[in-house]
Amino acid sequence: MKEILPWVCIPGFMLDETLWDDMKANLAESQPVLCASLANGDSIAAMAENIAVSAPERFVLIGFSLGGYVARTLAAQYPQRVAALVLIATSLREDTPQQYAAKQNTLKIQQHLNFRGLGHKAIIQTLRPDNQNNQEMISRIRQMSERLGFDVLSRQSLLNRKTPTGQKISCPTLIIVAAQDQMRSIDEAKELQEFIPQASLKIIENSGHMLPLEQPEILAEMISGWLNQL
Repeated sequence: MKEILPWVCIPGFMLDETLWDDMKANLAESQPVLCASLANGDSIAAMAENIAVSAPERFVLIGFSLGGYVARTLAAQYPQRVAALVLIATSLREDTPQQYAAKQNTLKIQQHLNFRGLGHKAIIQTLRPDNQNNQEMISRIRQMSERLGFDVLSRQSLLNRKTPTGQKISCPTLIIVAAQDQMRSIDEAKELQEFIPQASLKIIENSGHMLPLEQPEILAEMISGWLNQL
């Protein structure tokens, strides 16, 4: 009988553990899923270490967006513990100077306000066009960021996302990208595929960046199917 390894799922920028609720609802009840947090840690490496401390001895690691950067670092640091790696809507690229400056400017503005979650413009660019008026989905994203608060926004905004020289990933890896993602391109997914030996790449249609919210059923099926073939 094939061993069922637990999944450890890492959310993205200003998103909490509830990001994975819909995907979990589409999995078999026998599949254990542990949802990690990025609320603590001042670096990608520190976040990876925090997750490793509480993770099972051996597991499948799934990282979304910013969580993908953390997942890559964790998989490289603990190759004996990470049986397989899934990277969703993420990248190898670090912030450009313009992106970093924009984040610093946003923080300066938010510092003087009562932080009530990410702004409308920032949220809708993570969704496919026909979901940009989906008030329930927009509210879910805003509430996740509001629960995390300004201190987490500050830490996550100023993270150095540069991939460390010599980072090597040896486990089977699946890279998933959304066809209508305005945040992370298919070219970035292909760069990841070239960076990681023998990585597989799959594209999910009819979704923006927020794959776990916009296409949770397809995402659950794709990951489960890939793992069953290993």
